[in-house]
Amino acid sequence: MSTHASDPLAALGSLPGVADSVDSVRKAVDRVYGHRVMRRRSNEITSEAALRGARGSAALAGADWALEEVRRRTDFSADPEARTVGAALRLSAEGGQLLSIWRQSPLRVLARLHLVAEGEPLDSTGRPRQAGEPVDEPLIEAPLPTSAEVSGRLDGLAELIIAGGEAPALVTAAVVHGELLALRPFTTHNGLIARAAERIVLVGSGLDPKSICPAEVGHAELGRDAYLAAFEGYVSGTAEGMAAWITHCGRAVELGVRESTAVCEALQRGAA
Repeated sequence: MSTHASDPLAALGSLPGVADSVDSVRKAVDRVYGHRVMRRRSNEITSEAALRGARGSAALAGADWALEEVRRRTDFSADPEARTVGAALRLSAEGGQLLSIWRQSPLRVLARLHLVAEGEPLDSTGRPRQAGEPVDEPLIEAPLPTSAEVSGRLDGLAELIIAGGEAPALVTAAVVHGELLALRPFTTHNGLIARAAERIVLVGSGLDPKSICPAEVGHAELGRDAYLAAFEGYVSGTAEGMAAWITHCGRAVELGVRESTAVCEALQRGAA
């Protein structure tokens, strides 16, 4: 890893198994982009991927609704599960509007994502949590960093993103996702925001420019237990743990590709 001392994200790309995962993801993405339906109906695929991605992210946050229920519902204020699904849908719609800002000011984007997810301006909305403020994130039970540690690590993450580098998109996306889960920088909706940020990296990097490969679908399909086990690898900070997390995220992207490929084929058959 010393050959990439000035680019720690690129160094992660050389971990065992990561390069194979990066290559496999790239080939899968290229295949769906080459589907004949994409040449004339890509906007429909993008819209469907956004909906299915939001459903998957909400499922991981404890609101595991059927896709048709998400599609049908118009009121997302009735109860906590409905609010979670509504937050996921808003984040999915907002992410594409923030791509141009992400590389210059990722912290500004994260603040905006929290505001969008919350849906209303509360005192804690759109800013990192302060000392003593509780965090509502029942899925993640890892030790909660202090507000001071959150501030320092967010600044470090922002510096890595702004600096760019040679790291594959999958590696950067997985690190952004994992770091936000580990930090839980906001009082609410950290998991949804972490997965939305992962999507922003995948799209903004050029790997998935039309946002048709919803990793959130794959994360949900792989299941909460696998998600948490892989996340424990990230939190461990070991080479093996980091590699396991990155490859898990790669598998999630490939499952998202499979989902959108099925949508393409259904459109081609006239069944969707």
